[in-house]
Amino acid sequence: MRLSRFHLATVKEVPADAEIASHRLMLRTGMIRKLAAGIYTWSPLGLRVLSKVENVVREEMNRAGALEVLMPSIQPKELWEETGRWEKFGGQLLKIRDRKDAEYCYGPTHEEVVTDFARQELRSYKQLPVNFYQIQTKFRDEIRPRFGVMRAREFLMKDAYSFHLTADCLAREYQNMYDAYGRIFTRLGLRFRAVQADTGAIGGNASHEFQVLADSGEDAIAFSTGSDYAANVEMAEAVAPATPRPAPGAALERVATPTQKTIEEVSAFLGVAPAQCVKTILVRGVDGLVALCVRGDHEVNEVKAAKLAELPGELVLADEAAIVAATGTRPGFIGPASLPDAIPVIVDRSAAVLADFVCGGNQDGTHYRGANWERDARVTRIADLRKVVEGDASPDGHGTLRIARGIEVGHVFQLGDTYAKALNATVLDDAGKACVMQMGCYGIGVSRIVAAAIEQNHDDAGIVWPEPMAPWRVAICPINAAQNTQVREAAEALYAELSALGIEVLLDDRGLRPGPMFADIELIGIPHRIVVSERGLAAGTFEYRRRNESENRSLDRDELLRQFA
Repeated sequence: MRLSRFHLATVKEVPADAEIASHRLMLRTGMIRKLAAGIYTWSPLGLRVLSKVENVVREEMNRAGALEVLMPSIQPKELWEETGRWEKFGGQLLKIRDRKDAEYCYGPTHEEVVTDFARQELRSYKQLPVNFYQIQTKFRDEIRPRFGVMRAREFLMKDAYSFHLTADCLAREYQNMYDAYGRIFTRLGLRFRAVQADTGAIGGNASHEFQVLADSGEDAIAFSTGSDYAANVEMAEAVAPATPRPAPGAALERVATPTQKTIEEVSAFLGVAPAQCVKTILVRGVDGLVALCVRGDHEVNEVKAAKLAELPGELVLADEAAIVAATGTRPGFIGPASLPDAIPVIVDRSAAVLADFVCGGNQDGTHYRGANWERDARVTRIADLRKVVEGDASPDGHGTLRIARGIEVGHVFQLGDTYAKALNATVLDDAGKACVMQMGCYGIGVSRIVAAAIEQNHDDAGIVWPEPMAPWRVAICPINAAQNTQVREAAEALYAELSALGIEVLLDDRGLRPGPMFADIELIGIPHRIVVSERGLAAGTFEYRRRNESENRSLDRDELLRQFA
């Protein structure tokens, strides 16, 4: 590609709302341009990168035996009502009406549509297993779209759905997709981890996220120092302490804490460590309020708590009026000691081994010191309620946990029969009996991968693309070619030679001075730069530099070509 014939529109200034590196750099390079909140036009430069990702995804899905389809992006309300998700999916579902006042949504995902397709197309177990996939635009009406294409409302996604007669067959395809995802992200040159994850709004049983490791990632990942265990912090088990709870050694004492409400304020005021305090949170339960108790230096894990039988499938904090009505005490002074019997007390494993702890006094302006379980505070039951922290024991018994940040770019689910049962998607087995099919679901955020790669690979000068994702592999930068025929002809000859070798090469023939020309090539992240100059030609060499290196090298023609072998 000759750069003089390509639309390259780099800029120096970016909007103030571009908070993360990928958003800033995608705007500076001109890869994307904002049309509306969370909706972007992909420029020719951006589309080259996006297509590279899409091609790798398609090749590996085909290699894994999946079959490509293309389903409608506009989906009828009736399908979503069959699964109960028309209301359950929430505000992210963009609902629209046609001229006949029929209701539709712009697909945020395609479980309903693909299951409807399957129930019409699949009749016999002999047609199974089968895996259908597509690469298509999705829309989710995010409350606050941000970070460019990282959390956009409109995005490109690869979603695949497999159908099976048995759970064992589903498990085999799940592993097949898990392996295919590993190949995809490895081929793209990304540093990633596959982690155990929550199934969220999609539903189902087993689930793994594929996380690109980056300091700017929204997700926290826990991984073991002694094994390959890894899980989203939402899912990582907080192992019970090995040491038993000590016997009580202090009497229960009510102390005045007139303005101290938070753990930080109370622990500082009373001169105790936060780890010796118990934090009590009142939430809405199925049959009234429920108390969740964790150690003062820990946080309640909302995903774990939402799965408690006493809660209605979600964690909702009780409001102040309900707390005062049930306890006679304002928030900030609630504790498990002398809490009304009607309120179940669920205690986290780490909090359950504390003795002589500090907690709310259930009386405004007071806390208890020297509180103990069973003697002073009821325990309805003990559960894993908290988020893991750095240094916790690994749940698999090997090593301790470390915490890293990650960007979710892929997710695989074993859905089971959740959607097939709701939509009555059955096939006949070998005995002629109708059986509800088992399903798997496998998604990759194609456009998000582009942003995640930039978050992981950039420096002060711009993007540093992994070679498989770069818009071009090599950039040729001739110096003063307009005035020097020898330089121009040498650059053209090298351009033709590399192109003939099947190497994607960019010839910067815009006639810019070296400074601005090099700045653009570094900004857009081309992995290899070759400078053709009068001085170099006189010495029989080209000036070569990899994008991730700081020094130039003078190479003759043969040495140069070996860089791309």
